[in-house]
Amino acid sequence: MNPAVDAPLFTVGAFRALEMGSADIGKLQRFYEANPEYHWAVCGEAPGPDEARDEFETSLPAGWPFGKRWLLAFVDDADALVGMASVVSDLFADGIWHVGLFIVATPMWGGGTASDLYGHLESWMRGQGARWLRLGVVEGNARAERFWERAGYLDVRKRHDVEMGKRVNTLRVMAKPLAGGSVSEYLAMIARDRPDAP
Repeated sequence: MNPAVDAPLFTVGAFRALEMGSADIGKLQRFYEANPEYHWAVCGEAPGPDEARDEFETSLPAGWPFGKRWLLAFVDDADALVGMASVVSDLFADGIWHVGLFIVATPMWGGGTASDLYGHLESWMRGQGARWLRLGVVEGNARAERFWERAGYLDVRKRHDVEMGKRVNTLRVMAKPLAGGSVSEYLAMIARDRPDAP
């Protein structure tokens, strides 16, 4: 990420969204360590020393077709990282985008920054061809659950016994239509997300 050269994918007021590359591992690691709340909430531990490298190098499971995996940085006027997102295009089917991570710096919580950043991220994904969005939120992570509910996501199923760090979680799998459609139409496309799926 070279802010002087890289054109932003989109802007949100004073913030810019840039695509990250492997040269940004150190910057992302420092962001995780300065803002460990997500990792404590879902993994029961602080981010590990290779957390950022793992984010860049971890592959999607075998048999999961997708278009592209994007790691985005949200930076301010001073080029400081104020948030990040991991999204995957065309996961399982064309037009289905997955939000893997969305983390905003802790000092910015409660002021509307996360909602603004997410709103622009969603608009950008729609502009790239997203028709449905999906994600998994850890049950009991009340702040995150409320955020995604307010953003218009709907429950489609639960996945139990998901190991994440030191914790075993239940995930609420949620989806949101961007171009109309019902949950039943979504589930007809994505068998994995049906409530009776293994």
